[in-house]
Amino acid sequence: MDLGLAGRRALVTGAGKGIGRSTVLALRAAGAHVVAVSRTRADLDSLVSECPGVEPVCVDLADWEATERALSNVGPVDLLVNNAGVALLQPFLEITKEACDTSFNVNLRAVIQVSQFVAKGMIARGVPGAIVNVSSQASQRALTNHSVYCSTKGALDMLTKMMALELGPHKIRVNAVNPTVVMTPMGRTNWSDPHKAKVMLDRIPLGKFAEVEDVVDTILFLLSNRSSMTTGCALPVDGGFLAT
Repeated sequence: MDLGLAGRRALVTGAGKGIGRSTVLALRAAGAHVVAVSRTRADLDSLVSECPGVEPVCVDLADWEATERALSNVGPVDLLVNNAGVALLQPFLEITKEACDTSFNVNLRAVIQVSQFVAKGMIARGVPGAIVNVSSQASQRALTNHSVYCSTKGALDMLTKMMALELGPHKIRVNAVNPTVVMTPMGRTNWSDPHKAKVMLDRIPLGKFAEVEDVVDTILFLLSNRSSMTTGCALPVDGGFLAT
């Protein structure tokens, strides 16, 4: 299926590893030009080596001023994937200021900042565009020790709706994807304990975790004109977890 992404210019945050890296590779395979944003230079170097033509931008999105400087020379963007995120897990009674600040700065504030930059550029050029925010099933379900993470993702889902409402008149669509546990290298490590995995899998009707491709395919669909009437949605990629 032709998604109509060839020749378009995309920016992907959290592009060094996992879902972000695979999204960059898929967009390039679909013919898009890609700006890859990561705070880890080594990850960007290996990505450019693996996929020549990717434009790397190294910046910590938790730093507002550094992000503003880094994006100032990026150029026009048609498609945006806000994938960068952190998961700092603490019991509610042990939550620290640092965990709150870092989590909200990266998972929510950076989405606002980067999306403002991209959307303003689209509006100035008078072109339509699409933005996908990578959220989580944790935005809609309480998970032990995930108070801050769940809160940031719940806020991200509402931000997605607000962006869709206010950017829609400019022909900019905004959606979220809400995955379950994803089998990135980190996901495989974190969920390698059979007992821990079983507790989650028992709540997923399909009885399995998501593969990276499951999430990437959904992101590409939401970026493409195949979803031209879809905006403001939070689309689960969770094997039915949110239905239980």
